[in-house]
Amino acid sequence: MADNSDEIFPVVDNEGRVTGSATRGQCHNGSHILHPVVHLHLFNSKGELYLQRRPDWKDIQPGKWDTAVGGHVDYGESIADALLREAREELGIAGFEPEHLTSYVFHSEIESEYVSVYRTVYDGEVAPTAELDGGRFWPLQEIKSSIGKGMFTPNFEQEFIRLGF
Repeated sequence: MADNSDEIFPVVDNEGRVTGSATRGQCHNGSHILHPVVHLHLFNSKGELYLQRRPDWKDIQPGKWDTAVGGHVDYGESIADALLREAREELGIAGFEPEHLTSYVFHSEIESEYVSVYRTVYDGEVAPTAELDGGRFWPLQEIKSSIGKGMFTPNFEQEFIRLGF
């Protein structure tokens, strides 16, 4: 399995407004073309946070633990629709009530993303698909004690700290 470098992403400005389009390959080649993504922090009623493990074949941060749901917005797709699609595609979940927490621009060594962040509490079945290498609910203290040890994606760590979980 591999990411499709020809997939078309919207290009956005620093406020998240669409200004054009570019391919995944163009967005992930160090050009820092700003493109939108969605993140969903999935809590259970015990207050544990679900994290996904990124597969080794991913082009960015392979093998690291990351936000429960994270994905690119397709060209022509709304943020809300992308969030629901990604939750269904990655974890097989639906019927949840997302709460918007924040939006911000994230820069890594090879890309720039306009991130729309949501959270929800969900006690239904979570069934990671082949897009992921599994996942599990983590007690928040376990996450806090593992920050900075190379287990998590830098974006997840920064977001976790920023949101004060």
